[in-house]
Amino acid sequence: MPSRNAAQWNTPPNSLRIDEFVDSRIYSDPAIFEEELEKIWKKSWLPVCHESELPEPYDFRTLTIAREPILVVRGPDNKIRAFLNVCPHRGMLIERRPSGSFLENQASGNPKHMTCMFHGWQFDMKGNCAMITREKEGYQDRLSRKDLGLRELRCETTFGNFVWVTLDDNNTQSVNDWAGDALACIQKNLDAEPLEVFHYHKAIIGTNYKLWHDTNSEFYHDYMHYFNRITGFTPEYFARKNVAHKNGHVVVGTFEVQYEKYQLGKSRAELSFPGLPPNQWFMVDLFPGANFNLRGSALRVDVMTPLSADTVMIEFRGLGLKRDTAEERMRRIEHHNSIWGPFGRNLHEDLLGVAGQGSAMLPGSEPRRIIQARHENETIHDEVGMRHFYQEWGRRMNRLPSDPTRKYMEAAE
Repeated sequence: MPSRNAAQWNTPPNSLRIDEFVDSRIYSDPAIFEEELEKIWKKSWLPVCHESELPEPYDFRTLTIAREPILVVRGPDNKIRAFLNVCPHRGMLIERRPSGSFLENQASGNPKHMTCMFHGWQFDMKGNCAMITREKEGYQDRLSRKDLGLRELRCETTFGNFVWVTLDDNNTQSVNDWAGDALACIQKNLDAEPLEVFHYHKAIIGTNYKLWHDTNSEFYHDYMHYFNRITGFTPEYFARKNVAHKNGHVVVGTFEVQYEKYQLGKSRAELSFPGLPPNQWFMVDLFPGANFNLRGSALRVDVMTPLSADTVMIEFRGLGLKRDTAEERMRRIEHHNSIWGPFGRNLHEDLLGVAGQGSAMLPGSEPRRIIQARHENETIHDEVGMRHFYQEWGRRMNRLPSDPTRKYMEAAE
């Protein structure tokens, strides 16, 4: 077949339906990205960290959602709360460290308080304003501590005690409502015993966040992964199902991984998560940007933070059982890192894949179609997961993924 000129290149084949490809502008257009922050990221429930990362009262972590700075803290009542990391006085960041404790005093403030270093205003772990420096002298009776406090965000701790936050006070769903049945396949495994984060790293990648989602959602790219081909290309693997769930979530069903087929590999059955059959592998891809990947002896959770149309930060956490002995923990870390650590067999290959896509879809690049048209009875190489994701994306954005200049609702009629 001959190569294509510009008109041919940009004309979708007549054989493709409009839900079987997307326009590359949904990955590269800065205006579409800004709209996504408002219509999707500020409206969704997102897992932001795990409760084991705040083990003691007054422990905290900071993060961002849709450019909003967030402070997550465990109070003396052991409850985890989330606040905007913004002082109500002059809009200053209250805490700049990525994590730590408010138990001890800081140079600018008292122990057991969140202190804005700018003017010394202090807040307790429930977000109440505890001190305004020279309050009476400056504000007399016009303004007082009781009139002020931090902006508290809706926060829930569930599904293996992950901490979930939404910026939307008017979101009518709980996290359970939001996840629906998507996490049901591994919920008993997550909730059977307390979990603990044993691995954390992050990567800032020059690509659109949806391209990382796509890579988690489809397994056709397992041809890129030697490890997966050797340990997984069995009839059971190819029969593995992709199941679409409400709110754009997708579950990739389980099968038994043949770890012993890899050089120096061996079964991981002895450290399987509670209730999980030996060497099984479930993956749950949550809209718009989180992934729970339970692979026998270790749980990997990806959390995305979109930074721009062509840049995303991905945080990778590895979790095991809190009760692990030192020997069990070391084996679990080895199992996790041999596949998913920064130098593991699979993860860097995935990142190279999406970085290559990002380089080919920079803002301003010419529009092109991205094909997601594989149909294999919703089994592992069927691209139903991506099609389902973009149906939800289109509904929330009211843009047609295959032509973002058209309204999704009009095209659906």
